[in-house]
Amino acid sequence: MANHKSSLKRIRQTKVKTLHNKYYAKTMRNAVRKLRAITDKEEAVKMYPAVQKMLDKLAKTNLIHKNKAANIKSSLALHINKLG
Repeated sequence: MANHKSSLKRIRQTKVKTLHNKYYAKTMRNAVRKLRAITDKEEAVKMYPAVQKMLDKLAKTNLIHKNKAANIKSSLALHINKLG
């Protein structure tokens, strides 16, 4: 167990930040999964900007890598274009 005040505080802060990051990462994964499950093109086109914004925000805060965000956005755009 940690002995210093600062290390105890760091442990507390890390727990809070980890919980915060897990929430937003899971929310993003669910949104991407939901968009990939959509078969209606109009609905997918409406939802895409929100997912794109979410990915950009997570990449900006280094929750996911910027290239991963770009790859996901690209694959989602391809998925939407293939819809009927």
